[in-house]
Amino acid sequence: MTTSIKRLKLLLWLLLAAIVLALVTAAVALSRLNIPPRQLAPYLERRAEGHQEALTNLVMQAAELLQRLDRGQRNIHTPQQWTIGAQPGAFTPAPTGVVVPVGNTVELAQSLAQARPGQIITLQPGHYRIDGDGSLVVRQAGKAESPIVVRAARPDTVFIELNAGEGFKIDAPWWIFENLNIEGVCKSQEFCEHAFHVVGRGAHFIARNNRIVNFNAHFKINGDEGGFPDGGTIEGNTLTNTAPRQTMGPVTPIDLVAASNWRIVRNQISDFIKASGDRISYGAFVKGAGSGNRIEQNIVLCEYLLQGHTGQQVGLSLGGGGTGLPYCRDKRCITEQDGGVIAGNLIASCSDDGIYLNRAAASKILHNTLVDTGGITVRFAESTADVEGNLIDSVVRARDDGLVRTAENEVTGALNLYLGRHPVRNLFQSPQMLDMRWKDKPPVRENMQEQVPDLCKGMRSGRVSYGAFEDFAACRRQP
Repeated sequence: MTTSIKRLKLLLWLLLAAIVLALVTAAVALSRLNIPPRQLAPYLERRAEGHQEALTNLVMQAAELLQRLDRGQRNIHTPQQWTIGAQPGAFTPAPTGVVVPVGNTVELAQSLAQARPGQIITLQPGHYRIDGDGSLVVRQAGKAESPIVVRAARPDTVFIELNAGEGFKIDAPWWIFENLNIEGVCKSQEFCEHAFHVVGRGAHFIARNNRIVNFNAHFKINGDEGGFPDGGTIEGNTLTNTAPRQTMGPVTPIDLVAASNWRIVRNQISDFIKASGDRISYGAFVKGAGSGNRIEQNIVLCEYLLQGHTGQQVGLSLGGGGTGLPYCRDKRCITEQDGGVIAGNLIASCSDDGIYLNRAAASKILHNTLVDTGGITVRFAESTADVEGNLIDSVVRARDDGLVRTAENEVTGALNLYLGRHPVRNLFQSPQMLDMRWKDKPPVRENMQEQVPDLCKGMRSGRVSYGAFEDFAACRRQP
């Protein structure tokens, strides 16, 4: 072998070593910044806009590689049947009270306008169409011991089509809506804003076992004229869309502003893709200087039957993207949320954070399972959070002086993500297909004295698995 060939080989080896060293150095630096690849990729794409085509193409290829390293193989999901979300059986036994039968839209509007405490407005099986700019406004108050109920006797028998900006506007306390199928059918998606708009005096509102499809914000909750609809419950509903939302406005199936002490529990929330404007969307947020709101035991799938779309989808948030001061409960929003809890949720397939805290004080983030998300971010000095017992297929990070206390979480970490390794994701049989059964024995926390929520079974204590559930098979609905 000639000397020149030996020198060439040596140069090639040195060049390869330099490239490997550069890649390792970059990976270590990025891991210290704690930025997951899926969030670095769109940043690089934005920075490359307007530059020479060759540079732009190179950056786009790098961004695509980062996405593949972080998100892995992405498969089209098939519809699943879970015990979370709307169920084919009635949610509760039929309430007792005076039954008011309704057979068409005119009778429905009249019954709502004339409702009295203790009445059970029961829609007969069939289709109901609501057209126009207005909504069905509820102003008659129920009582704690005798709420007003609007329901179908059996799920999947009453179908309400809304060709209107919003469907039911609730401005009175103690109303319950259950077992309804509600679909937005507007020609322009931007027009179909809300199935339910709960405002001002609409305290103690309950929605349970409803299937709600094709709205920008399926539930919108906010203050009005100095009143705040506190103490509501959204339980056991399925909230989804069949196509990306072509709107400049917010896309958030549960959009709660300035109300306190709500329970958002055991809902299935999916496919909330925003295709216009800033393309940022959330599965659910609570913001606007409220307090004591709890988001527990939900399945949140940013991309479920809709995949491959651009934009930033965030799973759950205390604080959302912030609130304009006139809409804040205290007109100042010193904090966006105080004492909020996110616990026992499965959050998956999100292009951005699974859980995002924005100026959210005294928060508790407990025993959630996050798979294929950007992890948990606690942002701004007003945010303080206890993050404990979670199973996170990404990172936990504090930004802009946010304060986070972590205890006993199973976390993948940024360096693993840049190397294409997913130890948390690999705990499950086939997370790409939402088969969340354990491959082997799950990591556990010993001697848990307090009870923590279990997504599939209720509550648990003692020797408990990290994350949202002990046995995901228990979340499967039997045929």
